Amino acid sequence: MSRYPPCWSGSCEDPECRAIGKKYRWPELVGKNGQLAKMTIERENPNVLAIVLRYGEKRIENFCCNRVFVYLGSNGQVADAPMIGG
Repeated sequence: MSRYPPCWSGSCEDPECRAIGKKYRWPELVGKNGQLAKMTIERENPNVLAIVLRYGEKRIENFCCNRVFVYLGSNGQVADAPMIGG
């Protein structure tokens, strides 16, 4: 089974336009626990799946409107603002 959900994409690669009126960026989660961030993202935008990764961990590079990568720093906390597609 693939680690990633089937990719929803389209002609628009702008995270805001692909959010379909839902939240597309979560800067307030920087410094928070990764699993808490995942639950928050999926609750605030039920159209996406949040995938928690440590920096340097390999990931698929395509842009998907239904995916949010949550990058954790060495302390296990969210290191960058999660955003749709990347």
